[in-house]
Amino acid sequence: MSVQKLRLRHGWSQQQLADASGLSVRTVQRIEAGQPASVETLKSLAAVFQVEFSTLDPEQSMHNPSDSQAAQQEAEAFNYVRRLRGFYRHLICWVAVILLLLAINLLVTPHRLWVLWVIAGWGIGLALHAFRVFRPVWLFGPEWERRQVEKRLSRPL
Repeated sequence: MSVQKLRLRHGWSQQQLADASGLSVRTVQRIEAGQPASVETLKSLAAVFQVEFSTLDPEQSMHNPSDSQAAQQEAEAFNYVRRLRGFYRHLICWVAVILLLLAINLLVTPHRLWVLWVIAGWGIGLALHAFRVFRPVWLFGPEWERRQVEKRLSRPL
């Protein structure tokens, strides 16, 4: 079972898990990102979660293919949520900075709206970030791919 899944079941932050296990937050982040952990680290985490050491051992999950498929689906879901959280942080930062810059612009030089360049430039970056996270299925998705293959073959699949 993944450390991230156990941590979320307990409702703990990475900082809380690090404090309870005596590990650094960076170590917890690395383990949740899929990097290998030492036996001592896994034993410490198992003690905190009150589970058997073998449930945290990544070698055990490789033996059962159905567990592997479920673990892959969970990893994809966690990865999506991580990307979504990153986008929301980016959006909140953009809004806060734009409001601050707009206030400064209106106070200092109200006759010249230079803040529009910042809004446009950073907005393009934000839009690209949104596109990467929410990637529309109709654009370069499985249906588009199937149509392109059929077009290339000049026949339906």
